[in-house]
Amino acid sequence: MTSIATVTVSPALDKSSSVEQVFAEHKLRCSEPAYEPGGGGLNVSRAIANLDGESLALWTCGGPTGELLREFVDERGLRHEAIPVSGMTRENLAIYERTSGYQYRFGMPGAPMTEREAREVCARVAALDPAPDYLVLSGSLPPGAGDDLYARLAERAPSHTRIILDTSGPPLHYALDQGVFLVKPNVRELEHMEKRSFDNERDMVEAVQRCVRAGRAEVVVTSLGAGGALLVTGQQVAHIRSPTVPIRSKVGAGDSMVAGITVSLARGLPIADAARYGVAAGAAAVMTAGSELCRKQDTDALFEEMNETAAKREQRSS
Repeated sequence: MTSIATVTVSPALDKSSSVEQVFAEHKLRCSEPAYEPGGGGLNVSRAIANLDGESLALWTCGGPTGELLREFVDERGLRHEAIPVSGMTRENLAIYERTSGYQYRFGMPGAPMTEREAREVCARVAALDPAPDYLVLSGSLPPGAGDDLYARLAERAPSHTRIILDTSGPPLHYALDQGVFLVKPNVRELEHMEKRSFDNERDMVEAVQRCVRAGRAEVVVTSLGAGGALLVTGQQVAHIRSPTVPIRSKVGAGDSMVAGITVSLARGLPIADAARYGVAAGAAAVMTAGSELCRKQDTDALFEEMNETAAKREQRSS
């Protein structure tokens, strides 16, 4: 299969648990916690593995938390390269309230990164041999990394490497100015990028088409949450509707979508089918608890259901 690499410069040890009910100023007795490797790129690599794909995960590792995270990454059998940094790897916490069904998510900031460490990340990615066909740049950037770090990584990538970007804020702007193959914003990130809110899908499509025409991205897959995704390229526009699924946790849904898209492209699927498989993977992730990601059996079943629904819709319109 075509090679895939992911980059995570703000990884996290994700801890999840549950409690009967959340009360302020009370000591809350939680269930036994579960631990998972976290952070955008690591989540994408985990989801790719769940979908029977393979990737190389590059991630920064610091302090005792980083070493514990390394153990969990090793346990899951992921191909990975840890890049040592001086700051402590962060932790995140997700608590499920059993009485309400609500989930409370607490994301901690990443430790500061030095410019020398940022240059080392760039050097390690540029030295990959063979260079990957798909390079996934996903997640937030830690303080000190520089908002242009993803842009620098994209600039140094070989011409044949397709950059898949999933981030927000200034790092998103800088990377798009450099130009990428595919970007996956959500509606909030797209509105922030355009400095406006969207009243309807037509305005959203027009904004994304301007991004594509300007050469900032060849493909834009805008996540619409439960509404699915909006796929825009230079040749096509498609609203891919998500199947209705029971919601257990929304953690990792976006990363699972990126994984589904990337692994499908690496297998040679057309972009429309790859985007549909990504939406199926995102929906499958919502069905799992805590920080667990998509499962292949669920993803494949939802993908088949979506294809059947799309086929029936086309028959009715013809």
